[in-house]
Amino acid sequence: MRPRDVAVAVAVAAVWGINFVATRLGLTHEPPLLFNALRFSLAAVPAVFFVRRPSVPWRWLLLGALTMAVAQFSLLYEGIQAGMPAGLSSVVMQSQAIFTVAFAVLLLGERPSGRQVTGLVVATLGIGLVATRLGPDRPAIAFALVLAAAASWGAANLVIRVAAPADMLGFLVWVSAIAAPVMLAIALAVEGPARDLAGLRALDPTALGSLAFIAWLSTLAGWGAWGVLIRRYGAATVAPFSMLVPFFGITSAALALGEPVHLVDVLGGVLVVGGVMFGALRRQARVAVAEPERTLVG
Repeated sequence: MRPRDVAVAVAVAAVWGINFVATRLGLTHEPPLLFNALRFSLAAVPAVFFVRRPSVPWRWLLLGALTMAVAQFSLLYEGIQAGMPAGLSSVVMQSQAIFTVAFAVLLLGERPSGRQVTGLVVATLGIGLVATRLGPDRPAIAFALVLAAAASWGAANLVIRVAAPADMLGFLVWVSAIAAPVMLAIALAVEGPARDLAGLRALDPTALGSLAFIAWLSTLAGWGAWGVLIRRYGAATVAPFSMLVPFFGITSAALALGEPVHLVDVLGGVLVVGGVMFGALRRQARVAVAEPERTLVG
């Protein structure tokens, strides 16, 4: 990769890591489900009027909306608001690789290699190590919600793999357009009109800035740049840069939010990221230009 493109890949990973801090700040006064509805509304409008619908069946767009937008981010936002540290959430979310492989075995009949299994066992041990520090500062329910969000991400990966959209940015824009009204209906039903109306009234510059960062910079600009890099160099070259996301997530949360960094969390994070990368290296070694392994990070 050219140095300029390396810098772009690192910058995108940094944006996706800081995304967790933006989420924490945005949820300060906002109900999580309403926040999710607003996030995907901003990602969809006005982009949906300028981006052509991807040439995939509507059922895959709907499944993408349900697994990515509705399930993954609703659970993540609920977990962070319930007390899961933002930086640590960026680590736990990497367990999506474990669920992706498990779902691929169960639903697609795939057979993982020994290297993949070894890597995912290591990653699972890392998640278990992080779980040993559950307590008042990180409630078990919050950890479970973020882990469920990672499982939803794994399901979304299978949807994207089968749908195989040629334009990932267009796919995300149209998924956002479908998800926004669905999320608004869910927010009104679960959180109630009174709470959501209070949330809208509580929108301040911090919440608005967080929504803009997540919807426009992390989702649209981030995925637009990532898609260009994948088309230029292939997923096998570009995908490993996503493993920088937990580093930027933990670092930015420590600097911006004052979240403590514990040795156990660092060791757990190393096992998670190291295990995922170990299992993924098989793909790099055997495939010169791979088909995009598309995942939604931010």
